[in-house]
Amino acid sequence: MLADPTQVQQILMNLSANARDAMSKGGKITIEVANCEMKQESGEPADLAPGHYVRLTVSDTGVGMSPEIQSRAFDPFFTTKDLGKGTGLGLSTVYGIVKESGGSIALNSERGAGTIFRIYLPRATEKIIERACASRVPDESLRGSETIFLVEDQSELRSLIHRFLRSLGYKVLVAGLPIEAIQIAQQFAGKIDLLLTDVVMPGMNGRDLARQLRTLCPNMRVLYVSGFADETLEQDVLDSNDAFLAKPFLLRELAAKIRSLLREAKSIWYTGTDQIRAS
Repeated sequence: MLADPTQVQQILMNLSANARDAMSKGGKITIEVANCEMKQESGEPADLAPGHYVRLTVSDTGVGMSPEIQSRAFDPFFTTKDLGKGTGLGLSTVYGIVKESGGSIALNSERGAGTIFRIYLPRATEKIIERACASRVPDESLRGSETIFLVEDQSELRSLIHRFLRSLGYKVLVAGLPIEAIQIAQQFAGKIDLLLTDVVMPGMNGRDLARQLRTLCPNMRVLYVSGFADETLEQDVLDSNDAFLAKPFLLRELAAKIRSLLREAKSIWYTGTDQIRAS
């Protein structure tokens, strides 16, 4: 099977957690693995090329999903759980891992009749490995080698962004809370090129965190993200060297915004509060 073992473990954990939550009164989770061959005329899943695959099936006997919920199940930040009980990133993370591995995922569910996820991953033949590796090469215009400090208190989103930024070539420092971020920055001997931080976090907001970190890294650019954004918040948070991205966002949008900020930084030399543009 052509997949990272750690990522397969994450797929199983996320799907199993969803199944558990769908069976508050108890039930059964079944996990099956089988080899299968997809032929041209089979047509399901429609986005799979003919060939040999490993099919990973995770099913439960829970409450099931309506067609409306199924249509949005893999959307980032979409959740039917109560506030504070789910980030809406579990299934979108699974979807991203599967697609990144060159596979496909199918969802079948009915209200009161449980849910079945079928994941198809390419079998690891030499030709398939070569093709999959080529398809993972990101758009060169989005790649970078700078150091980004990611501060995000939602663990699933933090993990997803961390993995994505590293795939683009960035060096990434990571913290879950502002106080932890300050400690890491104080011990870090290198240059931090960009701070990527949530606005609303426990203990300290993103603006105050950026102010403290700029005492250590005065030339650092800042990209704020938030799911509670409006025009007033943007005006309150941003200064002339910062940028803002509202949640939910596409990872490609995030990469483009980061690249834009870092390109701007290369043409500006900061001395205190003065900005001298390179000629």
